[in-house]
Amino acid sequence: MAKKNYDSLAKEVVKKVGGVENINSLFHCVTRLRFKLKDSSKADREAIKDIQGVLSVVEGNGQFQVVIGNHVTDVFDTVLKLFPEIKSEAMNTNDVEEKPSGNILTRMFNTMSSIFNPIIIALAGAGMIKALLVILTTYGFMDNTGSTYKILSAAGNSVFYFLPLFLAFSTAKTFKVNQFIAAAIVGALMEPNFAGLMKATGDVVDFFGIPVVLMGYSGTVIPAILTIWVYSYVEKFLKKFIPKSIEIFTLSAVALLVMVPLAVMVIGPIGVTLGNGMGDLINFLSDKSGLIAGLVVGAGWTFLVMMGIHWGVVPIMINNIANQGYDVIRPMIAAATFASAGVALGVLFRSKKKETKAFAVSTMIPALLGGITEPIVYGLSVKYKKPLIAQTIAGGIAGAFMGMFQTKAIVYVFPALTTLPAFFGDTFVIYLIGIAMAFGLSAILTYILGFEERGAKSKKSTLKPSEIAACVKGEMIPLEDVKDPVFANKTMGDGIAFIPEKGEVTSPVDGIIEVAFPTGHAIGLKSDNNDEILIHVGINTVELNGECFKLLVKQGERVTRGQKLIEFDLNKIKEKGYDTTTMLLITESNNKTLKKENYRNVENEDKVLELVGEGA
Repeated sequence: MAKKNYDSLAKEVVKKVGGVENINSLFHCVTRLRFKLKDSSKADREAIKDIQGVLSVVEGNGQFQVVIGNHVTDVFDTVLKLFPEIKSEAMNTNDVEEKPSGNILTRMFNTMSSIFNPIIIALAGAGMIKALLVILTTYGFMDNTGSTYKILSAAGNSVFYFLPLFLAFSTAKTFKVNQFIAAAIVGALMEPNFAGLMKATGDVVDFFGIPVVLMGYSGTVIPAILTIWVYSYVEKFLKKFIPKSIEIFTLSAVALLVMVPLAVMVIGPIGVTLGNGMGDLINFLSDKSGLIAGLVVGAGWTFLVMMGIHWGVVPIMINNIANQGYDVIRPMIAAATFASAGVALGVLFRSKKKETKAFAVSTMIPALLGGITEPIVYGLSVKYKKPLIAQTIAGGIAGAFMGMFQTKAIVYVFPALTTLPAFFGDTFVIYLIGIAMAFGLSAILTYILGFEERGAKSKKSTLKPSEIAACVKGEMIPLEDVKDPVFANKTMGDGIAFIPEKGEVTSPVDGIIEVAFPTGHAIGLKSDNNDEILIHVGINTVELNGECFKLLVKQGERVTRGQKLIEFDLNKIKEKGYDTTTMLLITESNNKTLKKENYRNVENEDKVLELVGEGA
């Protein structure tokens, strides 16, 4: 089906809110375009309501909200495509700087993720070229002194040699400072005249009489990140004193004069030393007890991925390859990857349901060919529990095997059948045995342990497919009592609301997650009866930017009635002044009639609604 064109709708909305010149910024939540307007009186509210595709208009919290519904993301993208000059704030709803959430460890891992995510694709592609060249030259298919090799080698080496520049750019974006000044600062560390000062690592020169220990920075990781982190504070400080009229040249000049010597004399050497120290520590642990290291990584990596903290290990692996020429962690992670793929094979042979078999095949292929395991982890292992045990055992055993022999990766890639050249070398055969062991053992254990496809029996089994369960524990109230006109007027659809007593949202139906909003405050489902349902926790809670919420499922994931979807901190949301009323809406009923139960206190999974009639 062709994607619907939203150009006309986008143009009309922008025009009626007062034009591009009246828009400070724009972002969106699960159903609404949220404008920050310079002058809200210029917006023609009634005309906007009359635009085909607009459901309603709401104003509050300094925002002009245009309610679109399920297609808000498409409309938002269209607005930005047609009017690129409009500032998009993504999910940032405050005029003040967004404060990082979570404890210090969580913030650190989130920062690493935002820094490395944009450059992983370039690293992986360049890494594969380097790996293929190793094979071609080793077996005599290409001369490593010829021009063809040197041209292809440049393609593979460029990202790794200039890695500090890539990191400077992405780190500057993460810390919200000028990316080009950041690149200029780090680029100075690789400038030929400066690099030419060093005959050997540790050489000492002077800067205005101050001794400077020289280091090589090409291919390094930590120096660039540390330098731009420090610069983020310097830039904020400088902007307080430099007039806007001369900022365009003064800011960059002062920043370079301050940061380059600071990086050369202090930050850079510290970063190189830290990076080398991490590599030495990993190699020490691998030498002393590779078996235990492999066991821990192979068994535990899936859990790090589930918690979203695996990105903290990525800099270590990249740093190892840059400094040592190889990494021993990546093969251990490959054990976990292929163990996940083995789960899919085990489920394929064990399951008696066609849809489960089809899902297993559809997830196994990207896992084997691309190293993408999340659909298996969330759709099979976590859902059915016992397969998670199988892949943990298999991953641990295979990881221990590869760790014992200090199996190496020569470039950074996602472990998969298509990236085998990245593990070429004296331990390549061990790697092949290890991943085969992980895949086969996981499949066998999954088959032997078995699993209950419908999950644990509960009172949800007493509900008919046409019946819809409560999504939270608490008091049922009429939708008309909700203190938000979009919900109260049933603009988004009919349904009910709850005053929650516990911070848990469970699925009201068996079905598929259609929309899993990253802020965790709302989620959309399509039931097995083809009905579309929206659960929205609180009013204007999108402004919390995910704080107080933990999303437990992903878009496209299959869920069962009663399965936990979201956890939220009920008391903390109240303390921040937000209404926690939770809405359960039927956004598409396929012409069925909605019947509501008596309003009362309910538990998760109690019947509260039923859709009957046509299509039921």
